[in-house]
Amino acid sequence: MPSTDGDLQRLDRDLARAAKGLRSAKSVMVVSHIDADGITAGSIAHLTLERLGIEHRVVFQTKISEETIMMVNTAKEEFVWICDLGSGYLSEFDRSNLVITDHHVPDPKWRKKQTVLDSFASVEHLNPHTYGFDGSYEVCGAGMTYLLSKKIDPKNIDLAYLAVIGAIGDFQDSGQSRLVSINRMILQDAADTGDLIIEQDLRLFGRETRPIVQFFQYATDPRLEGLTDNPGGCMDMLEFLNIPVKRNNEWRTWNDLDPSEKERIIDNVLELVPTDQQSRIYGEVYTLPKFSKGTGLRDAKEYSTVLNSCGRYDDAETGLRICCGDTSALKDAERNRADHRRHISTALSYVKDNHLIRVRRFIQYFDAGPNIRETVVGIVAGMLLNSSECRNNLPIIAFVDAEDGVKVSARANRDLVDRGLDLSAVMKTAAELTGGYGGGHSVAAGATIPADKKEEFLDIVEDIISSQID
Repeated sequence: MPSTDGDLQRLDRDLARAAKGLRSAKSVMVVSHIDADGITAGSIAHLTLERLGIEHRVVFQTKISEETIMMVNTAKEEFVWICDLGSGYLSEFDRSNLVITDHHVPDPKWRKKQTVLDSFASVEHLNPHTYGFDGSYEVCGAGMTYLLSKKIDPKNIDLAYLAVIGAIGDFQDSGQSRLVSINRMILQDAADTGDLIIEQDLRLFGRETRPIVQFFQYATDPRLEGLTDNPGGCMDMLEFLNIPVKRNNEWRTWNDLDPSEKERIIDNVLELVPTDQQSRIYGEVYTLPKFSKGTGLRDAKEYSTVLNSCGRYDDAETGLRICCGDTSALKDAERNRADHRRHISTALSYVKDNHLIRVRRFIQYFDAGPNIRETVVGIVAGMLLNSSECRNNLPIIAFVDAEDGVKVSARANRDLVDRGLDLSAVMKTAAELTGGYGGGHSVAAGATIPADKKEEFLDIVEDIISSQID
């Protein structure tokens, strides 16, 4: 259930008002982010408007920039609907008929600006933080977009599974090994329509597509002693448990195994993990039964990765096509996914081989310069944080070169957030003090800063973090 501090009644009222406006719109521009959450959010908005017969276009953006703000403010469409973006820049928008369904920490300047502007009646800002919910795990951008879509027409309940994929893509299930709060309500919608099955299983990546050896070889959160990065050890375990790795000369995946085979492996694997960490590896998983095996779409986590691989390689439109049921887009997505895997693998190797990780008192960081794509640096930082290369009790800050300066990604484990860490506030404040801009979530945030301000930025980040953590 949603947190007791959240105001669902006020959220429902505001959703109804925004729904009424969009139902009457003659034309809409949808602006959405390029990750899995953004692509599913944009797809939900697109399908909602398409079903209403409203003229619209969808524009994907990697971030809110000055150009994006100008595009929104001057759009010729009657309405602009921003998904999974926009909350951090509310004070920069000056147009009427603006709807924002986002989950990032809102711009604190907006409320101050409201007091001097005539009216904000035509700006509908639908963000969980506004209603007492945490946007880092209780609901995502696609989830807020879905709630509005369902309010526009209850028949849009069949889009709930897309919102679940968005939440999984933003790792909103990682803290408790299941979706909770508003995400839980949306999950139930998807289950009620038969679009999703909730199961208890190993939560490793690749249940549908990875050969069984790689399924365990690439397990990193938590690492499995004797299996992670050890294909020989994985083979030994499977041989010991009498689990054939091939059938009809084809590599078997985790979901090719029968229940008794899974049970033997699960019992063995859980013994490798401390009791207090077992829920991270075994818990809820979400299967999408209408998709065929081997497509990469049948498992929610794999589906979200397919979408991420599209967005990170300037092809969010292919992700949109997939979400809208165009199976012919899967060929293009597979090419993107292969590029995605290659770039992440190369980036991880680059950081490790060049010993780029530096440790300060309250943070660890690396500077990859132009050698890692800015669209994957956050993923790389998160993977490093959960590897033996890093200390998991310190936030990690990653720098890469970008066209408009230096892109910064910050990641932390949730236990630091429980002690007071808020990376969104850290990134926003440190970026503004160095002439840039930033924001995000408490556990994952980002910024863009001038190229000559990195050391000053790190000093400020450390000062803020040292004051936040108990």
